[in-house]
Parts: sequence; structure tokens; C-alpha cells
Amino acid sequence: MLRLLKYELRKTLLSKLILLAVTLVAEAVFLVGLWGGRDNSLAIGAVLLFFIAITGIAMMGILSVATLHKDMNTRQGYMLFMTPNSCYKILGAKVIECGLSILIAGAFFFALGWLDFSLLLGKGANQQIWDMFRDMIRTINESITLDAAHISALVFSMLASWLCTITTAYLADVVSSSLLNGKKGNGFVTFLLFLALNWAISKLLSLVPSSLGTLTVLIIQGSAALVLAGVMYVITARLMEKYLSV
Repeated sequence: MLRLLKYELRKTLLSKLILLAVTLVAEAVFLVGLWGGRDNSLAIGAVLLFFIAITGIAMMGILSVATLHKDMNTRQGYMLFMTPNSCYKILGAKVIECGLSILIAGAFFFALGWLDFSLLLGKGANQQIWDMFRDMIRTINESITLDAAHISALVFSMLASWLCTITTAYLADVVSSSLLNGKKGNGFVTFLLFLALNWAISKLLSLVPSSLGTLTVLIIQGSAALVLAGVMYVITARLMEKYLSV
């Protein structure tokens, strides 16, 4: 599994280095505007950093799905299924790599954002940053209390939900490459399957009663999302074993 994980990390390394380079350029624009008193550069840098942070974290999941699609649809990638590794290990390495990449990217952009706001606001910045962070969190869920337990539960729930979305995309892509390969309109059918599964999952997670309390709801929803991600993983790996493994 460790070798497969290293292999998955190497496949997405170039894209991540490009993302890091673009981030550093945007950071340089921000700092030039901050220290040079150039408001236009400051504003452009701040907007670019915010956009890069949002798209960068989302890109971690998209890259993982793209590499799976490439592995199943190119001769070079398909050689992975000819190794003495089960499809459960191959897919598991992709899931772990995706989860680690999201965690690392999220921590990096959060730390960078905190640093930039500290530089921008100067003395007393920590309280102002905390107020901004509180307002941002409340746009996600206005009933969240800003303490360690609630923030941890929110991060856990969001990460679990994103992983569930990624495993759903894995399943849809494997269906396209195995059961529907070569059939007319397979891409459209796969996209509809992805949307339908995500809609069903969101409806299922919304059944958790709010009367249980915000903290409990977040933990239950996150746990349920992880269970559903596990179910998607098993189904996807089973299809890969049956139709793609050599």
C-alpha cells in the first residue's frame, strides 16, 4: 500500500508544484502591494489568493478522479491493474492520497491566510481575524459555536463529505469505463448518475434531526458520510476487480 501511495503522490506532484508556484506569485503580488503601499496590487493579490485557496483545495479531489480516469483509459495507466495489487489497494491508495492532499492544502492555505491578515491588520489583528473567521463560519452554519469541539466537528464533517463526493465520482467514472464503455451517451449517463447519487446522499444526511444539537449533528453527518464513502469505495473496487483487473 505504501508503494502505491507514493506512486499516487508522484502522479499529482507536478500539478501541486504548479499550484504552489502560482500561490507564491500571488503572495508576492500581495506583499508588494502591502509593503509598497500599492492598493491595486494589494487587492489583486488578496483576490487571487482567495480564489487559489478555494480552487486549490477542490483541485485535490478533481486531480484524484482525473488520475483514476487516466489509469482506466490509457495503456500506460492500465498497466497498474496488471501489477499483483488488488483493486481494493489501488483504489484505497487513491482515497488516502486524496484525503492527505486535502488536509495538507487546507492547513497550508489557512496558515497563509492567517499570516497575511496579521500583516495586513497589524497590531490587534488576531482578534479582527478571529471575528472575520467567525463570520465566515456562521455563513456555513449560523448555529456553530466557535470552540475547539465545534470547529473540529465542522472540519471533520466537511472533509468526510468531500471524500464521500470523491468516492461517488470514482464510482461514476468506473461505471463509465466498465459497464458503459463504448456505449453511446455513456458520459451523459455517468454525469447523471453522479448527480443522482450526490443528491440522494445529501438528502440522507439532512435527515439527521437538528434537535440533537449542532455538535452531535455534525459528528453524525460526518460519520455517515464516511460510512457512505466506504460503501462507494467497496462497490467501486468490486467493479474494478470484476471488469478491469487482469
